Amino acid sequence: MIKNIKEEFPIFKNKINGKDLVYLDSANSSQKPQSVIDAVSFFYSNEFANVGRGIYTLAVNASDKYEKTRSNLKKFIGASSDCEIIFTKNATESLNLVASCFGEKFIEKNDEIILTETEHHANYVPWDFLRKRKGAIIKFLPIDEDGNLKVDELEKLISNKTKIISITHMSNVTGAITPLEKIIEIAKKNNIPVCVDGTQGAAHLDIDIKKMNCDFYAFSGHKMYGPTGVGLLAIKYKWLEAFDPFMGGGGMIDYVTKKNIAYARGVWKMEAGTMPTAEVVALNESINFINKIGKKNIIEHEKKLTQIALEKLRSNNSVRIIAKPKNQGGVFSFNINNIHSHDVSTILDQEGIAVRGGHHCCQVLHEVLKINSSVRVSFGVYNNESDIDALCDGIKKCQKIFKK
Repeated sequence: MIKNIKEEFPIFKNKINGKDLVYLDSANSSQKPQSVIDAVSFFYSNEFANVGRGIYTLAVNASDKYEKTRSNLKKFIGASSDCEIIFTKNATESLNLVASCFGEKFIEKNDEIILTETEHHANYVPWDFLRKRKGAIIKFLPIDEDGNLKVDELEKLISNKTKIISITHMSNVTGAITPLEKIIEIAKKNNIPVCVDGTQGAAHLDIDIKKMNCDFYAFSGHKMYGPTGVGLLAIKYKWLEAFDPFMGGGGMIDYVTKKNIAYARGVWKMEAGTMPTAEVVALNESINFINKIGKKNIIEHEKKLTQIALEKLRSNNSVRIIAKPKNQGGVFSFNINNIHSHDVSTILDQEGIAVRGGHHCCQVLHEVLKINSSVRVSFGVYNNESDIDALCDGIKKCQKIFKK
């Protein structure tokens, strides 16, 4: 199935600078299969209406499809209930929702928030808002020289002021997979809620929210072969009951008078205004696409490609692989001696190879690793060994141009 999967992605019929496209930036955003593209087009062409705004046929059908996606997502991530999945515009908004709502109710001056040195800015900046606004303190769980979290140091960071732990499921720079089970076990022993940035985990790792027992799990549709503009937040219902709405507007109310407003209950109080209906409907197709291939097959495929790529790149003495995590997903980063990552990315682009050069919205991690930037390679179901060969040839071209 995976062998010919590239044929399901129309973008690979195109040429980039006259070359076949080698797309190695799925950690940024994955490409879309034809079934997802068709779902967006079909909905706009034949079924469009706003959800929850009417009792006519189009509106009812649109609402049904919207909620069908929520139900399918429940099964996909192993959530306890449809009523514990909030639609947002992306994982960033989901994480901002948690930080804002939790912070408003439960964070006071000198209260502590624990993050890690591997966090994407989306899981750091929202908590920094609380640090600035409320005088909260942020602590960082460190990594070792190989990029592994020093989980044994977590309990030393915890105090009676620790209010929440917010961590990534998988690093978008090194591919290091966080030992969530151990971290959540420590957190629960100390009655501390846990928020997980699952941006890299949703499409590439095995997920069971109920078994994981985290309080919040945020991810984006566009990184799991779905459309842009739709994100998800899995949230334990007790927090929905405790939180005030994140935004106000239509669709999130029970009733409104001049003297008082009562909010809707459950996830609906967090879904204000016109939601990205077409994108939510199409997201259901991306879930079906992943399920059709099988999550285990995806994991094995990306793990195999990562091992092959790392072995080939390590044979080049000028290439330095960033970190060496014990448990790694289909993401890694590297640098070529004395060649800036932006130059590498530009030269590879001339060969039709798409990689990310820069700090990948992880400046803290790069600072800890004592580098200013890196070149990132991230795999998807559409990648194969010939893509790795093209990458290696592109690296040799970089070295030839810079004579390194």
